[in-house]
Formats: sequence, structure tokens, C-alpha cells
Amino acid sequence: MKCPFCAHLDSKVTDSRVSTTGDVIRRRRECDKCERRFTSYERVEDVLPMVVKKDGRREAFDRQKILYGLKKACEKRNVPVADLEVVVDTIERAIADSERKEVLSIDIGERVMHHLRDLDEVAYVRFASVYRSFRDIAEFQMELERIAQERPKDTGAALDFAGATGRPPKGAPS
Repeated sequence: MKCPFCAHLDSKVTDSRVSTTGDVIRRRRECDKCERRFTSYERVEDVLPMVVKKDGRREAFDRQKILYGLKKACEKRNVPVADLEVVVDTIERAIADSERKEVLSIDIGERVMHHLRDLDEVAYVRFASVYRSFRDIAEFQMELERIAQERPKDTGAALDFAGATGRPPKGAPS
């Protein structure tokens, strides 16, 4: 395994652990040359379908693209990366289990939004605003109102546009 620090090609495994789902092996390694430690992950490569983009282009399924989008949506939010990995694993497993040769990018986006809605509402709105390409603040407001209507009644105050920032609206009693 190539060292990410000095690019030396030899390293030794110091520790191996199987993930909780059992489909990934985490290996701690130490470079034989610079002696720095790094982590590698080993997983079985599934034969995943091609992703059909909105414009008709086809490209290979890339879990890193989904993870990147989730990380951007959850930036500065209290969402552990491990939770995002679980979402990506769940989506990837569902797609692999479907045994389809092609999957629409729209289907993947909807799956991501479904999981984000349960994980973090603000991250969901961030992702939805990019994914659905809101044209103006009215579309954004409609999405926030839809989320507020779907919320369980016992969660406290209703989500409003200003509430999406986590701060009360200006002029509101604190």
C-alpha cells in the first residue's frame, strides 16, 4: 500500500478491524520508510449500475460523490461523519441490491434527501436547495413550510424561514 505521506510502496498492517456492518475492513498501517501511520479501508467491489444523469449522460456510480454532497450539506452542523457513511452505505447497498443496470441520478438524489430529512433538517434544506435548484426565496419558503408540516407535533416551535438558521427572527422575543 502506497504511503500517503512519502509515497513509499511498502507498509505493514498494525491493526485490522471489521466494521459493524461487516462489509468493510479498516486497517491501520505504518510506512516502512517514514514510519508514519495511516488508515486504509478494504471493501468488496460490487458491480454497481451506471448512473443516468439529467442530461442523459451515463457515468459510473461513485459513492464519494454522494459522501461529498452530504458533507457539504452538513458543514458546520453537528452530524458525525460516521452517520453520513451509514447513509452512503445504505444507498449503495439498495442500489446494488436492485440489480438494475442503470439508475437515474434523480432516484439517488431523492434517496439522499429522504435520509437527510431524518438526520438533520437544516442539512436537508441545504441539499434540497442545490438539488432542486430553487429559483427564488418563495420556492425555498414552500419547502420549509412543507418540512414544518411533516414534523411531529411534539418537537416544539414550528420551523420557519428564520428558524432554519437556528436563531430567532429579528424582533422576536428570546
